[in-house]
Amino acid sequence: MLWNTLILALRSIRRNVLRSFLTVLGIVIGVSAVITMVTLGSGATQAVQNQISSLGTNLLMIRPGQRMGPGSGGATAPSFKEGDSDLIASQISGITTVAPEARSSATLVAGGQNWSSSVIGSNNNWLQASNWTLGSGRTFTEAELNAGAAVCIIGATIQRQLYGGGDPLGQQLRVGQVPCQVIGLFESKGQGSFGNDQDELVLMPLKTLQRRLTGNTNVNTLLVSLDPASDTERVKSSLTQLLREMRKLSSGDDDNFNVLDTKQLADTLSGTTKVMTMLLGAVAAVSLLVGGIGVMNIMLVSVTERTREIGLRLAIGALEREVLLQFLIEAVVLASLGGLIGVVLATGASILLAQLMQVPYVFQTGINLLSFAFSAGIGVLFGYFPARRAAQMDPIEALRHE
Repeated sequence: MLWNTLILALRSIRRNVLRSFLTVLGIVIGVSAVITMVTLGSGATQAVQNQISSLGTNLLMIRPGQRMGPGSGGATAPSFKEGDSDLIASQISGITTVAPEARSSATLVAGGQNWSSSVIGSNNNWLQASNWTLGSGRTFTEAELNAGAAVCIIGATIQRQLYGGGDPLGQQLRVGQVPCQVIGLFESKGQGSFGNDQDELVLMPLKTLQRRLTGNTNVNTLLVSLDPASDTERVKSSLTQLLREMRKLSSGDDDNFNVLDTKQLADTLSGTTKVMTMLLGAVAAVSLLVGGIGVMNIMLVSVTERTREIGLRLAIGALEREVLLQFLIEAVVLASLGGLIGVVLATGASILLAQLMQVPYVFQTGINLLSFAFSAGIGVLFGYFPARRAAQMDPIEALRHE
């Protein structure tokens, strides 16, 4: 009986193809919107996590001042020195490497081309702490680090802008007024989590930057890479205590430094994107309810149009539950068909938009199945009233209907 009822429902839909399509259009739009929003939100969350992790794995960033950003007190707080990194590495367990970092900006000149870029001074530990790898060339030697030699490693953007994408190894690069030799090329990382170009950088030995560009021995940041097996909170507590002793702070003094955990930053940003994804998904789900109202409206029209057919079926012995089931299945088929089309459209739209937004496409099995099931549920919910109305018709009055 169920199969026959399904065949009758499909025949009824086929008799009014255009009306059936317009009926399920709201369901199609609703399902597509929900799946697309959630999929893109998941892709954005994944992109944030990937970009934060590109800063370094299990990385702590220590900077002068009580907090990051404007008004942090970083201008009055004493800077770090190169020896601070060695002291931290020797005193605290659970740390894989510590790298001092000083930054400046300069105009780069090579082959008649110029480009403004960020210049970083550090040692070879910086590559591990910041999760950078060399595409070609070599790192600094101990002699170059100790002597402050005029050598540098450049990013892919600098290679492209100044050397036309050619091999820069062994070439001369003028950093501000300092001529140096390019000894290495970083592998490309692309855009960062804050929209910056991560490949637009030059790495020099710390002493070279301090002596020839900044003119001081200040270190802006200490990068601390943690052992994945270590207790992050314990390491942070020990690190804070050691820094207070190093900077001669009494028990009543506030910290004049701040410790940023990139994992916590990633979790915070990911949580924000997840909340926004849920909000957008909820807004898009409203269109599913609008689509359900459309299904109920058309089903009521269908019941009115087929009053004589319903009366005839009831008169020759059809049970009320059979009539109820016929119209209920018709509504569910309509809604499910809209849900299936919506899933297909959402998949295509998500792949296209993910490429345009430059975020990963993350297929969400759960939201696809849930949206399809919800569309079928919409058919049951909004199709029941018209189906019940058809089943409760008086056969005699239905046969008299013109």
